[in-house]
Amino acid sequence: MNDASSAKKDVYAIGKKNPNLPFHPAVRAGDFIFVSGQVAKDAEGNMISGTIEEETRGTIQAIGRILAEEGATLSDVVRVTTYLEDARDFGRYNRVFGEHFRDAVLARTTVEARAVINTKIEMDAIAYKPRRG
Repeated sequence: MNDASSAKKDVYAIGKKNPNLPFHPAVRAGDFIFVSGQVAKDAEGNMISGTIEEETRGTIQAIGRILAEEGATLSDVVRVTTYLEDARDFGRYNRVFGEHFRDAVLARTTVEARAVINTKIEMDAIAYKPRRG
């Protein structure tokens, strides 16, 4: 696309933006969906606090809900970055991750880092889902 207005149509926000934060839950850029860092939240947006397994599951489900807004699923994810509060939780987190991304073809990075909110895990993701029509 040559003109700026046509190109901008290929980049747009997904999900409801928190008015207190300067970013969106996700952005579609062409055939890619970039999901901002997510933490364990239920469908109503309430934080889930629990074991690393519960928080991992809730975080992955939050990513899945955002992807669904664009007709994508976890199987469309090609890249994940995970931030664990405690590296000792890696094995338990990795088991839950594997349950949700069993046959995935994706690249992943996992690092130990403390989040700016009280959570054991934060994940961002990139999905490849060609746009319809």
